[in-house]
Amino acid sequence: MSVPLLDSAVSLAYPIVTAIAGVGGAALAIVACTLALRALLIPLTLRVIRGERARAALAPRLAELNRKHRKDPERLRTELAGLYRSAGISPYAGFLPALLQAPFFLVTYRLFVSPTLAGHANALLHSRFLGAPLSAHLLGGPVWVFLPLLATIAAFAWLAVRRAGARGLAAALPFGTVLTAAFVPLAAVLYLATTTAWTGTVEVWLRRRGLT
Repeated sequence: MSVPLLDSAVSLAYPIVTAIAGVGGAALAIVACTLALRALLIPLTLRVIRGERARAALAPRLAELNRKHRKDPERLRTELAGLYRSAGISPYAGFLPALLQAPFFLVTYRLFVSPTLAGHANALLHSRFLGAPLSAHLLGGPVWVFLPLLATIAAFAWLAVRRAGARGLAAALPFGTVLTAAFVPLAAVLYLATTTAWTGTVEVWLRRRGLT
């Protein structure tokens, strides 16, 4: 299905990626563009981490509200919204980095699955990473190339869950990236591994330097 806005983004990205690929390869282009995007999102990452700390500080009051109003969902929602508002935080702020990266992921996906781009044969489909086509998939593709990338994604997902102390559905969500990686082209898996590793590494660095 054609989405005009996405098509325009793909058409804009194609010459940029092919230009970088001509210098160091398409895989390097993906990694470089991903790191550039994540660097631009550092201010937002800082806000998210500070929000996590603020929510952790509110945990006792959240638990008390849940206990007090567990039989009145409407009142509970109102009280929780008021608590978050008074603390100046949003319970949904943690999703913003992922939402802002979604278009970039979709563009990367399209760049390596579309047979034609800008009216010409897609030259990126012939690009390779460690000998494997960047358009290859895990199922039916060179598993040995995918496994280190999937392991990287899974390891950083586990660290994120452990650091946040998440449980239930919240603990399972980070591993959804691993599931996604099992069904997308190698180019998209490379993007996911890069952005996941960036997230884990930068968050640890920011916390240790006391910038959050």
